Amino acid sequence: MYQIIKKVRLNPTVTMMEIHAPYVAVKAEPGQFIILRVNEEGERIPLTIAGYDRINGTVRIIFQIVGATTLLLNEKNEGEYIQDFAGPLGVPTRTEGLKKVCITGGGVGCAIALPIAQKLSAQGCEVTSIIGFRSRDLLILEDEFRRASKRLYVMTDDGSYGQKGNVCMPLNEMLSAGECFDEIITIGPLIMMKFVTEAVRPMNIPCTASMNPIMIDGTGMCGGCRLSLNQNGQKITKFACVDGPDFNAYEIDFDEAISRNAMYKEFERHAYEANCNLLKKGKM
Repeated sequence: MYQIIKKVRLNPTVTMMEIHAPYVAVKAEPGQFIILRVNEEGERIPLTIAGYDRINGTVRIIFQIVGATTLLLNEKNEGEYIQDFAGPLGVPTRTEGLKKVCITGGGVGCAIALPIAQKLSAQGCEVTSIIGFRSRDLLILEDEFRRASKRLYVMTDDGSYGQKGNVCMPLNEMLSAGECFDEIITIGPLIMMKFVTEAVRPMNIPCTASMNPIMIDGTGMCGGCRLSLNQNGQKITKFACVDGPDFNAYEIDFDEAISRNAMYKEFERHAYEANCNLLKKGKM
């Protein structure tokens, strides 16, 4: 069992928790993830590590309440326990040798991008961060990104905070002005990562996308997190849980990934509504 040390509501649909998991914390790196179960009967879900404290043995997770399991997890409070917390899993994000990086994060994907920005900054890298949200009410982690970045652009779709528009707008402006980066790192909704990739493709700047498809076992055996990559004119299959979650963005078949991701939306909605009804009746 793993104790919830801290719980903070970041916005109406996003929650941050710090979990006491010293064996995970001692080895965790930016870009990796854990798989948890809320209780013995619960499903396994992956959540990317949003931070860690090796001294106190805690791991930070940030999740959006979108399905049945995240709804149940959000019902837990400080001092309570969750059943399983396995990790760290996946390949850490490569940060060595990078001197100038642009990070684009969208929505809750910013929780994944933040520890990468922090590690790059700690290594002396010049970090430019662009974070985007639908509106001001959904903004998260602005202060943390500001401390980890030389430049920070905050974008909102409706213009209620920062600049109006999407993350590609300041990115395109910088590239058009002749600015160069060692690498672009993009983390967020699939459609956002696709557009960021196409924006930088003409410049052939190395571009990394963090992929977080449906996962079950986290060891590569179930095949649920498979992705199609185009390498040297050939289509190959990789697994986000063991080969990723970071991939060369130019090789990813984003259209296929978007299609596969949409397959589970209706199921998630029904499971979420069922759990909502049970919680209201006090049966969970």
